Amino acid sequence: MNILIVKLSAIGDVIHTLPALNAIRRHDPEGCITWLVEEDAAPLIENHEALDRVLVSKRKRWIKGLVSASGLKNIKEAYRFLKTLRDTRYDLVIDFQGLFKSGIMAGLARGKRKAGFGRGMDHMEYSYFFLNERVPAVAMDHHALLRSMMLLNALGIPAHEIEFKIPIRYRDRHLVEERLMKHGVKGDRPLVAVNPMAKWETKLWSNDKFASLADILIGQFGADVVFTGSPGDRKTIQHIMSAMKEKAVNLAGETTLINLAALYEKADALVSTDTGPMHLAAAVGTPVVALLGPTAPWRTGPFGSGHQIIRTGIKCSPCYKRKCDTRECMERISVRNVLDGVRKLEIL
Repeated sequence: MNILIVKLSAIGDVIHTLPALNAIRRHDPEGCITWLVEEDAAPLIENHEALDRVLVSKRKRWIKGLVSASGLKNIKEAYRFLKTLRDTRYDLVIDFQGLFKSGIMAGLARGKRKAGFGRGMDHMEYSYFFLNERVPAVAMDHHALLRSMMLLNALGIPAHEIEFKIPIRYRDRHLVEERLMKHGVKGDRPLVAVNPMAKWETKLWSNDKFASLADILIGQFGADVVFTGSPGDRKTIQHIMSAMKEKAVNLAGETTLINLAALYEKADALVSTDTGPMHLAAAVGTPVVALLGPTAPWRTGPFGSGHQIIRTGIKCSPCYKRKCDTRECMERISVRNVLDGVRKLEIL
């Protein structure tokens, strides 16, 4: 069969769909599987062993470029992309995203069956209008990863085994080793990665608390601490490190997504806010100490056993709000709470 997976973004959502990809491959070993993804998350799947083809949408860049001097160039590039999307007639198109943007892509693709969840799921944005096979909605309190597997089972594709198979190569691991050695991390001490950033301001923890936590991990427990993030996070992380007494490493902006996966694979633990890297660490089998406030761990927390979820449990959490006057659910998390979570992993 020719199968098209539509899961455009974000990093965590793409990671949560990898077990479904592997289930499809097990069900149809000889089939041709294509994945349509946006460019930010594309590195997670571009060399995946279960995929035959990756189609990369540069939607954000094209939209932004419409009002620039290169507007015509962006229009032509988007047109070529649409031609590529429609160059194959798929036996099955699966919209795992359930958003308007993914629904449009499913609608534009040429396919006999266009499947996804029907009316009744939160934040679906009428994506089901573009489908001719609508699976009855399931409760949102199922973890996002499990909802993808439930969709496959409803379509007659057995999906029970959880495998991610992040495509980490030898060169990625070697590069991480070199980068750590350059910063004096020799591998003879516990390695704790810390990802302090998040796109929602309501998911953020205090920079001063991150600094205090890192100082304790290094000074009292003899760990090496490596901060991770995007290029845009580097300045904030440098601010955190300037408030520290001990020496840590800032690798924000110095790793690709797959390099980051290799780093987390090597780490003994990750301390993180609720963001894509949290899911990446869980996918490579590294225990996560996850700081969650406005979101629910049973819906979008790090998947699997062995993780430590740090929450205050106040009545308004989870609220799923991106703006909040108090951010009390995160502010009430203490350094001791997070440190206790790390110690429960028994890595120190």
